[in-house]
Amino acid sequence: MSQHKEVKLVTTHQLLAMKQRGEKISMLTAYDFSMATILDGAGIDVLLVGDSASNVMAGHETTLPITLDQMIYHAQSVVRAVKRALVVVDMPFGSYQGNSSEALRSAIRIMKESGGHAIKLEGGAEIKESITRILTAGIPVMGHLGLTPQSIYKFGTYTVRAKEEAEAQKLIEDAQLLQDLGCFALVLEKIPSALAKQVAEKLSIPVIGIGAGPNVDGQVLVVHDMLGITKEFKPRFLRRYAELADLMSDAVTRYVKDVKDHNFPSAEEAY
Repeated sequence: MSQHKEVKLVTTHQLLAMKQRGEKISMLTAYDFSMATILDGAGIDVLLVGDSASNVMAGHETTLPITLDQMIYHAQSVVRAVKRALVVVDMPFGSYQGNSSEALRSAIRIMKESGGHAIKLEGGAEIKESITRILTAGIPVMGHLGLTPQSIYKFGTYTVRAKEEAEAQKLIEDAQLLQDLGCFALVLEKIPSALAKQVAEKLSIPVIGIGAGPNVDGQVLVVHDMLGITKEFKPRFLRRYAELADLMSDAVTRYVKDVKDHNFPSAEEAY
């Protein structure tokens, strides 16, 4: 009997227990009902309604343009599909950085209107007031450090973060701060494997990596990348588990041909 069948509903508490017993946490992004149904049914632990929807669903170059309303729409679609996984919703750029009152309003809207289970924010010490305010409302918060795509224009590049000593030290301090504030988990994106291992061992909360090596408590990937629906994105950390773009393209090509050649629909497919 597989492990995921034993867990009725994944909660923030379950994730902590998984870390304590050394069971790795599986996490993927989801943005719509059909995909979320498949992922949840396959036994994924956490579904992240990522602001990466800005890229893979809407075709923007960065995650910055997606709005709070759009994130809520995607989250609603995912929540309707889920029977087991914990649903975490990204707070989009501009919905929490400015002031903590706005951050709280944004987080409450996500929870009330989408039915999601938790929210995720990018950043450390600079957003601690927003995190504290959201947590006081009883909303679970997942942190995100390392490469924070909402800050792409500050970084100017999507290369590996925290290779320099000063940045690595700040990341360690921020990670500890996020735990101390009360975050239930932390995502580390695109940082050196050794640094991620250090953080995961230091913290008691689960640390989930994307391009952060194997020595963390779980892994997350963008589902469109992992399934090979997007073809252009080929970072070192990505393992493709399928080549769905090829399969889908082939299916559509055959459909087009059958329609043009008068082969679809057949007599059996007509009323």
